[in-house]
Amino acid sequence: MKKLDGKVAVVTASTKGIGLATAELLAENGAVVYLAARNEVLANEAISDIAAKGGVAKFVYFNAREEETFTSMIETVVTNEEKIDILVNNYGGTDVQVDKDLMNGDSDSFFRIVEDNLKSVYLPCKAAIPHMIKNGGGSIVNISTIGSVVPDISRMAYCVSKAAINSLTENIATQYAKDHIRCNAVLPGLIATKAAISNMSQDFIQSFLHHVPLNRMGLPDDIAKAVLFFASDDSSYVTGHHLEVAGGYGMPTPQYAEYSQMRELVKN
Repeated sequence: MKKLDGKVAVVTASTKGIGLATAELLAENGAVVYLAARNEVLANEAISDIAAKGGVAKFVYFNAREEETFTSMIETVVTNEEKIDILVNNYGGTDVQVDKDLMNGDSDSFFRIVEDNLKSVYLPCKAAIPHMIKNGGGSIVNISTIGSVVPDISRMAYCVSKAAINSLTENIATQYAKDHIRCNAVLPGLIATKAAISNMSQDFIQSFLHHVPLNRMGLPDDIAKAVLFFASDDSSYVTGHHLEVAGGYGMPTPQYAEYSQMRELVKN
């Protein structure tokens, strides 16, 4: 028997990167997984790949620019499956051209980014929880970021929105534990998605890794495995938790980066 046999899961923004890896792993473990996405063509490619490996996945429309889909995707899944057991709120976005520090960032964009990211978690949870209560429980996993707990020099709106999602996670966990609903958050560090790699120079990546004790970028599958833990009964006594999956970034003394660079120089 697989960990998620008989479960119905929804994963937002799941046609690539962390979302896709998560959908694939949940399906591999027996869940019927709905890929909540905007691009049905990409979703269907992923669905075919999942089916070829023996999993079951389906498409449901979700668009971060269309707020009504935050709720309608949940209602569509419940209409089709008569329940929802697992909700993974993976969507989160920013615009690095305007999301900068306090003085240089665009104020209107700051509030738009915070609102979009927070609503993309708040509204799906609000729609899903009544169905989870009716079903006797469920698991919600919110994808946050290590930047929500380690202050950044830029991307202020993104980091603030994810910090708010951390708090939302704790509040949902507290308010609905009585209904056997667990809510946890995964905080990724630097993850080697195509989008991340294409937007970062090798110099930046190397500099960043000097602060990561495990000395590598994470993989989408590293995050997917953390989500599986929270989605399954392996974490049946865990709720309101923020799990950092960041290779130890932000943990050691600030002098660690200097030590790491010196060690690299000696090795070379």
